[in-house]
Amino acid sequence: MVEQFIKSFKRTPKKLILDFDATDDAVHGKQDGRFFHGYYDHYCFLPLYVFCKDQLLVSYLRPSKIDGAKHAWAIFSLLVKRLRKVWPQVKIMFRGDSGFCRWWVLSWCERHSVGYIVGIPQNERLNARTARLRCDVEDCFTQLQTKVRWFTDFYYGARGWDHPRRVIAKIEHTDKGSNPRYVVTNLEGDPQALYEKLYCARGEMENRIKEQQLDLFADRTSCHRWWPNQFRLLLSSLAYTLLEAIRRLALAGTELARAYVGTIRLKLLNIGAIILRNTRRIRFLLSSSYPHQDLFFLVAAKLTPK
Repeated sequence: MVEQFIKSFKRTPKKLILDFDATDDAVHGKQDGRFFHGYYDHYCFLPLYVFCKDQLLVSYLRPSKIDGAKHAWAIFSLLVKRLRKVWPQVKIMFRGDSGFCRWWVLSWCERHSVGYIVGIPQNERLNARTARLRCDVEDCFTQLQTKVRWFTDFYYGARGWDHPRRVIAKIEHTDKGSNPRYVVTNLEGDPQALYEKLYCARGEMENRIKEQQLDLFADRTSCHRWWPNQFRLLLSSLAYTLLEAIRRLALAGTELARAYVGTIRLKLLNIGAIILRNTRRIRFLLSSSYPHQDLFFLVAAKLTPK
């Protein structure tokens, strides 16, 4: 998948943002690697996904008894080395939620000139640093009776960190109360822009994971043994790579340019057909009442080698 990702670029990219996220994959019985996960409150696997925008780079099945960030650093380092071998000057950024806020990941990024913007869990020290600002935001909300959101930044060092790092704080108060959020980053720029335009954009990756699991059956890991389940996840990932390539290369400018892969399957590929076979040839007779014939022929023409 990484090699296909590299080949998809016609020119050298200036910047690549690699999104890391883990999700639950419910098990179907007493399978190898079956463990209970307290956060998801059921028995599951904990696959790791890596995306660059809509393109899938890694799908890695893991047991759920591990730290959600385990192996993320090793996978990220391999990706960076491979991408920089092809594009030595490309700027690479690591983006993830608070489950990936580990000092060894942040330290590795700093040593290898890689940007990062990662969520950081709330704690007493962070909330103490923003206590006065949170009070001001609450007073403002009391006066305006509408959601108030302010941003600030400061340097903070956790006990396990080797040095303080820049933390961006979103201080928000709504009718449900105070809702502070924190991210740690080595990027320069306005705190609000970094949080709202850069960090929050990682939420789009969750839609890609839903496409994998809901539309392409990445969660059908029902084999008893471990490796067949990993193979099933890879097959689902290859299916996503194929449909994403069709969406990117052949559906640009059409009604399905931003469609989910499930919609592409339903409208573009789910066609009634009859197969006629004799000793000389095999014929596929597609339904003449198929409502998206023009779109089908357009996609076929774009994908046909010239």
